[in-house]
Parts: sequence; C-alpha cells; structure tokens
Amino acid sequence: MTTPDDRETEVGEFSRSSSQDHTSLREAREAFHSADQAADDPGDRRVRNWLRVSWLRSRAAKVDVDRPSAGYVEPLPVDTVLTRAARPVLSALSAEIENEPVSLILTDAKGTVLSRYGGDRGLLTALDRVDLAPGFRYAESQVGTNGIGTALEVGAPLLIRGDEHYSGHLRLFSCAGALVTHPITGTLLGVVDLTTKTENTNSLLLSFAKLAATRIRERILEEANELDRALLHDYHAACQHSGRPVIAVGDEVLMMNAQTQQQFDSRDQAAIIDRTRDARGRAEPFTMLADLPSGITARLSYQPTFVEDRLAGGVVRIKEQLARTRSPRAAKQPALRALAGRSAQWQHTVHGVVEACRRREWLVLDGEPGVGKTALIRAAHEHVRSDRGLAVLDAAAVDGGELLEQASAALEGGSDLAVLHAHALDDDDLAGLGQLLQTVTPDTLPDDPWVALTMQPPQEESDTHSLLRLFPKTLSVPPLRHHLEDVPELVRFLLDAAGATDLTLSPAAANQLMRLSWQGNVTHLRSVLEETCRRRRSGTVEIGDLPAECRATTRRNLTRLESLERDAIVDALALHGGDKAAAAKALGMSRATIYRKIREFGITL
Repeated sequence: MTTPDDRETEVGEFSRSSSQDHTSLREAREAFHSADQAADDPGDRRVRNWLRVSWLRSRAAKVDVDRPSAGYVEPLPVDTVLTRAARPVLSALSAEIENEPVSLILTDAKGTVLSRYGGDRGLLTALDRVDLAPGFRYAESQVGTNGIGTALEVGAPLLIRGDEHYSGHLRLFSCAGALVTHPITGTLLGVVDLTTKTENTNSLLLSFAKLAATRIRERILEEANELDRALLHDYHAACQHSGRPVIAVGDEVLMMNAQTQQQFDSRDQAAIIDRTRDARGRAEPFTMLADLPSGITARLSYQPTFVEDRLAGGVVRIKEQLARTRSPRAAKQPALRALAGRSAQWQHTVHGVVEACRRREWLVLDGEPGVGKTALIRAAHEHVRSDRGLAVLDAAAVDGGELLEQASAALEGGSDLAVLHAHALDDDDLAGLGQLLQTVTPDTLPDDPWVALTMQPPQEESDTHSLLRLFPKTLSVPPLRHHLEDVPELVRFLLDAAGATDLTLSPAAANQLMRLSWQGNVTHLRSVLEETCRRRRSGTVEIGDLPAECRATTRRNLTRLESLERDAIVDALALHGGDKAAAAKALGMSRATIYRKIREFGITL
C-alpha cells in the first residue's frame, strides 16, 4: 500500500529527475495532448505515473489546455486558525527572500488563494495575468496540473516545473506546494506555495515550501488555546486508560479515536456524533443510552473538562451495552397505523409504549415539542386496547379545573386517559390530578385504566412533582434529528395523510431534507410539506420547490430577523438563477456580504 511518505518520495524523485531532459518531457506532453489516452493506458515512459494521472484528471475535467479559467470566490474577512498562524510566519519568510523573484502564496483546503507575499513587480504582474491572486481557486479541476491543486489531489508536497503544467499559460512558472495540516486533529487546512518564473527554478523551492508549512504547524500548536489543550489532555487520557471508544467534543473540536471507527460502522458513528453534539455546553456529567441504526444500544458517558471555572468541552466514553434483540412476541408485532419510521431508535420507543399499554403500566412520555408523543399514545392504544375509549385531554388548552372534571368523567366511564402537556398545569392542578389518580383502584373501577402523560423534559430537579411517583416509567421520545433516516418514510406518510398522493420528492430534495436539524421535529416537517403542497400538487418536488428555510443547513437556532434575511437571500438567488452578484444588488448588499451570509446560513445553491 502506498503511504503519503511514499508518495512524497516518488514525487520528489520525479521533480529532481524531470529537469534532466526538458525536450523529451515537452515532446511527451505534446504527444499526450494530441492522443486520446485512456486512464488504463500505460502512457509514455518519459512521464512518471503520478504526473500522467494528473494530466488525465485535468483532461477529464475538460480543463482548457491553452488558457483555463480559475474560479473566483469572494474573499471573506474571516480570522481562522490557518490565517492567524500563517500571517507572521509568511511575513518573516518573505522578508528573508525579499530580493528574490519568488512569491509565497497561502491557500485554503480547496485551493482558494487567501494571501500572497513577496515577489517583484514583474512576477506579481505575471501572476495577476493567470489569476494566481487572492480570491481565485487553483483547484486541479479548474486550471489543470499545478503546484497547489495537484498537491491537494496527490496528498503530498511536490514541485511542478514549467513544462509539467497541463495548461500552456502556466508553463511560464514553476511552483512548489506543501500541505498544511492541523497538528492536533490532522485536518487539512490549506497549502503553502512558492511560485517563480520557470527560468528561476531551483530544487530548494520545495524544501522552502515544506519549511514554511512546518513553521505554520508549529505556530498553530503554540497558539492552541488553553481550553483546547485541556480538552486534548483529557481526551488522550481517556483513550489511554479506558481502552474503549472515546469522542471529545468542544465548541470547535470534535475528535474520535480509532476504537470508535473500528467498532461502529459509518451510520452508527453518525448517530453517535449527533448525540454528542447535544452535549456541547453541558457543565455537568451525565450518561445516556443511544439506540443506533445497527440495532446496538450504546451507553454514552459524558465528563466535562474545565480550566478553572471555564468549560473547555467534554469527553464521551462509549460502551456497547447490548446488541438489541426483540422478544418473539415483539418481533411479530405489526406496524402501527398512523406511525412511520423504521430506525432502531424510533422502533425501540414504539415498542416501549406498546408494551406499557399492553401491561396497563402507567407511562410518562417526555421529549421536545413536535416529536410525536401524542401520535405514539394514540397508535399504541388503537393497536392494543381498541375495545376501550381513550380520552385525550390537553392541559395547555383546557382550564385546570375543567381538565380534572373531564378526566374524572372519562375514568368513571371506563375510558383510558391521556393528559397532554401535563407540565402546563400549576402546582395545585398537578396535586388535584394526583389525588384523582390515587383513587383509581380495582375497587372503584371495574377495569384498570391505562393512563399516560406527555411532558417536556424536566429542566431542573424542581420540575419534577410527586404526581410522577404514580407513574413507574418514563420514556423519552427522540427528536427527529436523532433518527433522520426516517425522514423519507415520514415524508411519504405525511404527504399521503395530506391527500398529496401524486406528489413525490426527488432524491436530491429528500437528501436535502435529511440534512436539516428540524428544530420543530415532525410538526416542523409537516408544516414544510404543507407549504410545499400549496406550491405543487403533483409531480416531483425538486430542491428549488422546497420552502426557503430548507435551502439553509445551519444547525443553530436563527432569530426571527435572521430567518427573514435567510429567506430573502434564497428567494433572490432563485429569482436570479443563482447569480450571487445580481442577488446581492437586488437586496442592496455587497457581494462580500451575500457570500458571507450564504456560508453562514449554509444555503444550498
């Protein structure tokens, strides 16, 4: 297997040997452009394999051989880990070569030029002519083989001499690119590139680029703040001592050890990461059980990390509790009507409610608004106790005294009882409901009723009440963001329920819905589909047919003003066919602002 070090050695050897015969390389390149070589063609022996593959990638991307066009990305005024660390390093290094016709260039991980240092006036003018300037993206797929884009593709530092470039107008230059990776997480941050005129090519270019990348990495490590170092220390300690899967989570950090990657498949990893995201900002230890898509139940134990009184993040230790197996009785349980979803976590919750109803075990369902607590109670009751009535009373819509009267009448009439939003009752009404339920005995009623409450998760210990002692079990209904794999089935179910049986979602639109956080859960999804149905009543829904809010994938809660701004940007982009400059002009904002807002809101174009 070829390692990055092997690739670096191979590339470096070719960079040195390729200078021996420029004529033969030029002839080989001309032969390549005039022939229709396939990817599996052994190619010209005068061209090393990695360079030939780069030329083939450039051809497959339909890069203009004579004068390709680098894409322009509006530069954003952001202060990143890379730019903070690189600024003093590249300034100092450019001072060392200020009399040399060489330019130091910094790009991001996609090859977009962030800054340019040094170089004489003639060189800078020449670089401007080929758009090797801040804001332009030098990806291999756009300009062909080059020191920036090809280093990103190859994954190793390399030197591209003039005749090795795919495009004619870049053959005036030689460039050496070295990758900059984060010294802690290993994340690719960008590229340091040294570019000069071809006649000034020197083998030291690559060494100097690698030196610059190393100094930037060292600077990043030095500037790693105290909180990150504390979190990293606890993460490494947990990895060494527990020998189990471990994840560290902070404001800007998410780390996963090798055991996590080996023990859980990609779907389970995604589910675990979703659950650990909810731990951000938590200042107290806690443990939770997570039902994963594979059917495994995992125990996640979170321990916060502090520096004095400042929260740095936390470390989550993961233990596989069991590979969940269903009882034969549960395995034969048919799908419940009025419910949709096949994920392990959702089915586990459904099974718990059905079993509680079957055993007439009083139950509290808690969870965020809109997760489907009422639908679960109704569906389980219809499935298990359809011969009995079910009185559903909403404490948020009925006066407390009236609710108690209706509850008493329902129980005396032989019905089961569901009290929704029980947390909305004041202390006196909660006490009254508790007294009423305490009178329910086999002596007072001919058949034991089943009683269920729905509540929001308690925010503090004081949120609990003595009433809950009458309910031996509480089940938490997961938010939709924890079982996004159920979204396609939910969409079909909700569309059919709305009478939109002739309406379907394209794969792209369905995937877009699965990328959203759904802060309002299933209720939110229903409202989005209702709005979609008003726009289109049959046929296939594409991404452009979805409401504006579905085009933004940010997971943070937006204010009302931010939501209006997001929707206005989406509508303007749709109106102008995705032309960001025209949309910005229509909205009265600068191009820099609209680019920043698109990225901030995660708007999908």
